[in-house]
Order: sequence, then structure tokens, then C-alpha cells
Amino acid sequence: MIPRIKSVKPVNDYCLEVIFDDGRNVLYDAKEDIDTLPGYEDLKCIPGLFDQVQIDESRTCVFWSDDIDLPSDMIYEYGKVLQGV
Repeated sequence: MIPRIKSVKPVNDYCLEVIFDDGRNVLYDAKEDIDTLPGYEDLKCIPGLFDQVQIDESRTCVFWSDDIDLPSDMIYEYGKVLQGV
């Protein structure tokens, strides 16, 4: 089952705080994606772009543009679980 995103919030240093429908709350560090994936460097180069993160209609992906997105299962698996938030 693909995890569905309830909310996403950009936080300091290119990280995302993501809450899933099952209550899991994670901090996902997007710096490695920005540094290694083609086109993702725009998130650092274009002022304010990272803060414009959105959830897609299916709630299985966050995105910034047609070319820059992150699937929910990757965020779910690799995000650091936040306790007591």
C-alpha cells in the first residue's frame, strides 16, 4: 500500500516535515536529492522555490514543478521519525 500524505511543511536546511494518514510524522532531508538528481538543484538556485512544496492530488507525492517531485514511499521509508510532535 502506498503511504498517503496528510500534510507537508518545509523546514530549515532543505528538510520537509511530513505527516502521513497513519499518523507517522517524519523529517525528510532533501539535500542529497538536490545535490544528486538532475534538475533538483533549482530548489537551491531559485529563491523561495523549496518553500513552495505541494502535495499532488493523489497524496502520494510532493512536488515543486513538473520536473521536481518526491514519492511518498521514499519519504516514508527514509524520513527520520519525529517523536512527540
